[in-house]
Amino acid sequence: MSDQAVLHVKGRVLVGADDVRDELWVVGGRISYERPGARDIRTVEGWALPGLVDAHCHVGLDAHGPVPDDVSEKQALTDREAGTLLIRDAGSPSDTRWIDDRADLPKIIRAGRHIARTRRYIRNYAHEIEPEDLVAYVAQEARRGDGWVKLVGDWIDRETGDLSACWPREAAAAAIAEAHRLGARVTAHCFAEDPLRDLVEAGIDCVEHATGLTEETIPLFASRGVAIVPTLVNIATFPRLAAGGETKFPRWSAHMRALHERRYDTVRAAYDAGVPVYVGTDAGGSLAHGLVAGEVAELVTAGIPPVEALSATAWGARRWLGRPGLDEGAPADLVVYEGDPRADVRVLAAPRRVVLNGRVVG
Repeated sequence: MSDQAVLHVKGRVLVGADDVRDELWVVGGRISYERPGARDIRTVEGWALPGLVDAHCHVGLDAHGPVPDDVSEKQALTDREAGTLLIRDAGSPSDTRWIDDRADLPKIIRAGRHIARTRRYIRNYAHEIEPEDLVAYVAQEARRGDGWVKLVGDWIDRETGDLSACWPREAAAAAIAEAHRLGARVTAHCFAEDPLRDLVEAGIDCVEHATGLTEETIPLFASRGVAIVPTLVNIATFPRLAAGGETKFPRWSAHMRALHERRYDTVRAAYDAGVPVYVGTDAGGSLAHGLVAGEVAELVTAGIPPVEALSATAWGARRWLGRPGLDEGAPADLVVYEGDPRADVRVLAAPRRVVLNGRVVG
């Protein structure tokens, strides 16, 4: 499609779960609901959604650490082909700012580099520091990121042989307050139960994975409006991880299995209590990119109503991240499907067309 051509999207345009229109137009890369006076028009038919959101994704990272730019490009393209057009990059050691200059690659909201306790995270991923340096590093990453900072809230403690908190509450509270002062929100990786109360009471905005939520902490999350990104496609790997650590860390292995076994009940209980839930895949570490449809399906399996699971990667997720959907004048980032994704979220696995910045790219 030429830069001058107008794209006509017709069929069913899902501006919101209940705001359904018959058509939209893409003029100059932006959305319009008024028919333009143009002759060069290309038509795409189907069910249109805002570009999907993966709120926990790592572009520029693999299982061993940072990757070259060509690998980062392939990761971003894989996400794009799956319909993911907005990524919250939840920690990466690579500089991916060059992607911002590429109109054909997904938009990225960066959380800077992970901040972890010394020797308490995956090698080559994070800044590894002690609590007395946490405020300074959070300030540094808040300035480097796009309104988010990522902490590693818990990890295996080799002395106890199980998951444990990485940060004293006072250190976490001071660091989170500094991030907020600088205009950034803070999220944290957390598998276990024990760190959650301290993180929430310290002012955290979001928790990744959140497998350790219980009937005691779920109401606290709900009352404070703390979001979770469950990454269920990643939690599915817990049994394999547990088997690998069984001999050396049997307590940790048993704990990981227990967290996995109750994962669906945990997510459903959080949703039922009013905790905001969003879609994230944790792609880029040991997981492949392009798994957003599978994560939406997992949320439905957990008991979240399909339309709400869809919102967690579409309308609701974009509002949470402060980015537009299919609004008048917004950049035309959308995905077109064969059928109604509200009726069956499995439709998301097969995009008919992907439109990014007004151009058909897939």
